[in-house]
Amino acid sequence: MKTEISPLETTRAEAFDLWMTSPMPMVTLTKTFNVSKLLKASKRTGIKFNTLLCWCIGKAASNIKEFYLLPEKDKLFHFDSLAINVIVNNSKGGINSCDIAFSNDIQQFAKEYNITTAQAATQCKSSFLEDSMIIGTSAMIETELDSIVNQYTDKFCNPMLMWGKYRRHWIKTTLPISFQFHHVQMDGGHAASYLERLQKVINGL
Repeated sequence: MKTEISPLETTRAEAFDLWMTSPMPMVTLTKTFNVSKLLKASKRTGIKFNTLLCWCIGKAASNIKEFYLLPEKDKLFHFDSLAINVIVNNSKGGINSCDIAFSNDIQQFAKEYNITTAQAATQCKSSFLEDSMIIGTSAMIETELDSIVNQYTDKFCNPMLMWGKYRRHWIKTTLPISFQFHHVQMDGGHAASYLERLQKVINGL
């Protein structure tokens, strides 16, 4: 459910006052992750690497209260559920966007991921979950990327994680991930803590 709330009743009141009218309120942090266990888990379970990474992104965010807040225009909203947005290459050579509801059950999430992305690819239609807080993702696995800075539009203030192709080394596999977020939603410290938590979730697979 999506509910409008008063910024004054949250810990983001000062940030709302400072950053809501900023022409560029988005911040981007980039961290290089050790994804060795993610790759091993993908091979062990048969679940695709990007599917597992999207689940880890949702899992790491699920216990952080700032992820359930979203500024839109001059208002602040609270959500009671999370979903992961995925960009899909469709059968016509274009792209579509689809939202997958986050579930603590990794098998259930993987099932929904496969069904939703397959439909988007074949039907060339986007699908959205309007009542869930959306965490955007974008995987550009054609090449290795050091960092990604996304364009800003007030039509999409949601947090977004982006990455390229993972890198194999002798003893580990790494992947730089860029995390963009709205400064009203969270501060840099919150974002840094989230990235640390994401690494711990990956390590726990």
